[in-house]
Amino acid sequence: MDWVLATGNAGKAREIGELLAGLDMRVRAQSEFSIVGPEETGTTFVENAILKARHAARESGLPALADDSGIVVDALGGAPGVYSARYAGADASDADNLAKLLADMRDVPEDRRGCRFVCVMVAMHSAADPLPLIATGVWEGRLLTAARGTGGFGYDPIFWVPDEGLSSAELPPARKNALSHRGQALRALCAGLAAHRPW
Repeated sequence: MDWVLATGNAGKAREIGELLAGLDMRVRAQSEFSIVGPEETGTTFVENAILKARHAARESGLPALADDSGIVVDALGGAPGVYSARYAGADASDADNLAKLLADMRDVPEDRRGCRFVCVMVAMHSAADPLPLIATGVWEGRLLTAARGTGGFGYDPIFWVPDEGLSSAELPPARKNALSHRGQALRALCAGLAAHRPW
């Protein structure tokens, strides 16, 4: 069955495609349907993921997958959170957002640099689906004081994975997918679809 993936983020689309490889699902980017994502007006990851999935399902006529994700920093009271993609402004690049977070955390000591990546994945059978399937993944780490590695995207170069001794951007893609918030959420979502949905 064809599904529409509600994201305009190329890095995110690539990761989700890798995670879904081998499943009986063909995921098509919303750009194939000339869909422009909705304004993300939610104040939680769940609200924004549902907004995006419902919009993509309505515009494409297909069942939809969407995620909302970001980095949550303890010392910043949970920021950037749902504003992670636009932390440095509405048109900010990954580099802009990363630089702002490093600057905001410049004087924060090591023992207060705890953070986590959070991902909420949503599957909707249609735009009118009254019971979207929701799955969450959380990946604990610490914020580095400078970027390390060239893989991944977004905040990966400053997200330190203590058990691996590497930043997220230094992990091989398969290892990152095995550990990451997005991998956790997508695996839980797929298990839920297989167990509870006739799609």
